[in-house]
Amino acid sequence: MMEVIPCTAIIPTRNRPLILAKTLQSIADQEFIPAEIIINDGSEDESTYYLCSKFNNPAYFNIQYQKATRNGAAVQRNEALKLSSFDFIFFMDDDIELEKNCIKNLWVAIQSGENIGGVNALITNQKYVKPGKITFFMYHLMHGKKLNSYAGKCIGPAWNLLPEDNENLPEYVHVDWLNTTCTMYRKDALPKPLFPKIFIGYSLMEDLYLSLLVGKHWQLYNCRTSKIFHNSQPGTHKKSSYEISKMELLNRYYIMKNVLNKNSFSDYLKLYLLEFYFLINILTNINKVKRILLILAGKISASIEIFLNKPLNND
Repeated sequence: MMEVIPCTAIIPTRNRPLILAKTLQSIADQEFIPAEIIINDGSEDESTYYLCSKFNNPAYFNIQYQKATRNGAAVQRNEALKLSSFDFIFFMDDDIELEKNCIKNLWVAIQSGENIGGVNALITNQKYVKPGKITFFMYHLMHGKKLNSYAGKCIGPAWNLLPEDNENLPEYVHVDWLNTTCTMYRKDALPKPLFPKIFIGYSLMEDLYLSLLVGKHWQLYNCRTSKIFHNSQPGTHKKSSYEISKMELLNRYYIMKNVLNKNSFSDYLKLYLLEFYFLINILTNINKVKRILLILAGKISASIEIFLNKPLNND
């Protein structure tokens, strides 16, 4: 028997009704379901609207369809949050499939302590793995401390590492940050506005920004017994190597300076050492000269804006 919980699920989407249908069905198959689901849709046709109409009946759940005024994960979540009616907000991507009792376990987790601001599910196909020697050295260098595991940590200049699935860990594992793939927050813990203007389009690291802010005053946990499969999909927002490369550096810098309050010379050195490490990894795994040049151009463009202090003037 379904139990309805006082929670608003928010799902931004665009031109992906078939994959969204799987997500909605996996919610419908849960024992616990949110009282309302707000679908903020940036699609170019009516397919998603008709899909929501199909699911929006007493046999499933209450769906509010909202047409996006602007496209982008962060701005669409900002819009949807304004319609929310409940004290708990459940952020979800449109391309995930929830395993049994996922929502129930998240709900129990966030109710287990008044100081818990947010909890997220474990992504079965995207999780922390034991690093090699070079990566472990980078973890140690960025964090400044040698740990057995850096899972769930945010280290150095906003380098966020995934949680791990380890049976020796407790059911609820304290973490530094949460994604927005499948995460439940207390509404009172969320900043206003939810996301600043710098997070546009693909909105890289908007989840890191949000959870680090919440984590300053609330506890954050990964609930290992809540599991999802992230069937990540291609999209037009991911196609530009130049834009993605530029966005990654600019957004990381913004978080480093504005949220982590790291602004020393050594912080800048770590930022560019980290970017160099990422570049080496990328360049050794792609062989298209054009894409390599676009990635480098994106980093250079971002660096110029950082030098001119532009990312801090976007709000």
